[in-house]
Amino acid sequence: MTLPTSARRQAALVYNPIKVDEKRLRATLRDLSKAEGWEHPAFYPTTIEDAGQDATAQALARGVDVVLVAGGDGTVRAVSEAIAGTGVPLAILPSGTGNLLARNLALPLGAPEGMIRAALSGSRHAIDIGWARITREDGTDEEHAFVVLAGIGLDADMIANTRPNLKKSVGWIAYVDGAARSLANASPFRSVYQIDDGRLHSTKVHSILFANCGMLPAGISLIPNASIDDGTLDVAVIKPSGAFGWFNVWRRIWWENSVLRRFPAGRRVLERRGRDASVHYFEGRVAEAATSHPTPVELDGDEFGEAVRITCRVDAGALLLALPEGHPVDTL
Repeated sequence: MTLPTSARRQAALVYNPIKVDEKRLRATLRDLSKAEGWEHPAFYPTTIEDAGQDATAQALARGVDVVLVAGGDGTVRAVSEAIAGTGVPLAILPSGTGNLLARNLALPLGAPEGMIRAALSGSRHAIDIGWARITREDGTDEEHAFVVLAGIGLDADMIANTRPNLKKSVGWIAYVDGAARSLANASPFRSVYQIDDGRLHSTKVHSILFANCGMLPAGISLIPNASIDDGTLDVAVIKPSGAFGWFNVWRRIWWENSVLRRFPAGRRVLERRGRDASVHYFEGRVAEAATSHPTPVELDGDEFGEAVRITCRVDAGALLLALPEGHPVDTL
């Protein structure tokens, strides 16, 4: 979809002032807006109290024509939550540690000028967004959006164990340290889960992931068949067992998903192999998991406390993205 032309349009920038060069970013957006004949942009910094939802609501109430978001994965998630379903396009200016959604969309991760131009004069493409209803031990519920993945179990514990100072200095590699410290005390938990058809599965797992898209940093394909605009969630149930359990998980996610699947010969090898019990994949529009005791939950890499149930659903095509003109969308 190509951006229509109209008079006196205005862009809004929602940004995390800790993650960006605020002065430079604001000046760049002002200059490019002027060059494209747009009005002076509106600026909304996030705060400790507001991760981006309220700032985005203010921008939408102003009647802006596009919202740009600059910050980490948490800021992108918060802004996406507020703008989903409005029909107002969102442009992502990668600025954080993981940039998970931007990586899955193959957006430029360097200078922001390209994505600012995309916001002002690029194309538009609708993608899915996920919603997670989190049920606490006391029975209270809350619902939040996610654009990459939601998880319950070890992945959330890994994020909780990632040291902020290390993350700031070495970026996403800090999660490796968090994973190592989580694995030292990891133990499976009993979960009952179901996907769409209502059939209940009961098993011990280490983690259950609900993915809108499946790529992690360093080209690691967590869920190789996940697509961000297919109207379905991809669910990964991780349940290593035996002496080589975690080795089998690593082999499945890194070697098989991220290396062998890239080549025809590798795909033929995988077709001949038997089913690997360490990671099970499912697809559906709605998926739910319940646990026997409160278990950590994460959404797009942010901690969301502990829950006894998580119910995830896909909202197909609810997020309209601004993309560079000619950006490929058939492989998203």
